[in-house]
Amino acid sequence: MIQLLQSAIVFGTVILFGALGEILTEKSGSLNLGVPGIMYLGGIAGLASAFAYESSTPDPNPLVCLLLSLVCAFLASMLGGLLFSFLTITLRANQNVTGLTLTIFGGGIANFFGGSLNKLAGGVGQISVAVTSGAYRTNIPALANLGWFGRIFLSHGFMVYLAIIMAIVLHWFLTRTRTGLNLRSIGESPATADAAGINVTRYKYLATCIGAGISGLGGLYYTMDYIKGTWASEGTIEALGWLAVALVIFAVWRPLNALWGSYLFGVLTWLYLYIPGLNRRSLELFRMLPYVVTIIVLIVVSLRRKPENQPPAHLGLPYFREER
Repeated sequence: MIQLLQSAIVFGTVILFGALGEILTEKSGSLNLGVPGIMYLGGIAGLASAFAYESSTPDPNPLVCLLLSLVCAFLASMLGGLLFSFLTITLRANQNVTGLTLTIFGGGIANFFGGSLNKLAGGVGQISVAVTSGAYRTNIPALANLGWFGRIFLSHGFMVYLAIIMAIVLHWFLTRTRTGLNLRSIGESPATADAAGINVTRYKYLATCIGAGISGLGGLYYTMDYIKGTWASEGTIEALGWLAVALVIFAVWRPLNALWGSYLFGVLTWLYLYIPGLNRRSLELFRMLPYVVTIIVLIVVSLRRKPENQPPAHLGLPYFREER
């Protein structure tokens, strides 16, 4: 049970970053289905920058490795968000099509450079960013020794706690600050917000780009912590990105719900490993559990029609100021 909960927290942290970024984006009324592609961009940018630094330095500094990969991952993901914003906000392209295209684009770019890094390193699985990966996976030994509680909740790298802090801060930002309330008003009725003097375009650009940067940290965490600083092209990041999108719906667009929901998704995803005697068909059914639970939540939310549990009223719709 302890091992299951540990795995759930690590797995859940990957999709939590993706979901938090998408919640911020969707609160502004933009529906970005390019989360998997953005997570790809964050993962490969962090890995490539760390690989370049460690390969060129005989004694790499762990703090420099960590900061360099973190900044590069965030900026690369923000560029993905900026591309999405330009196409959907300025050029008013269809948001669904643009997001799906961004997923394909991000995956292609990441796997191209990931394959190139593998060749430079001497083959698949030979990429060595041990210093950077070690910095991400370092925990506080004294806390990890606090019995079962320490092993489950306190024996993780710093990004687990960063994700928790981000969820709390994002909840506070959206519910307690004027800027956050302005952002929510844009997602509900951009025409009304525009009439009140709120710069709709600026808010949408900032929310989408910063949200993309946060989502990209999920790809970075997967690359540096989950698979220990290497690159794999089997499509796991894309699957986790879609889980992050599903988590946004499951959490009914609330950051604190996404926090516990991500760990629940982690438990449901890995539960089959701890049930003896499962055949292959049963195993595949258990892997569907996070998506099945999301569908159930979506049905319940749609039937109950509580206003506080509904998506932003203008989600996915373009805003034309001339039609105000």
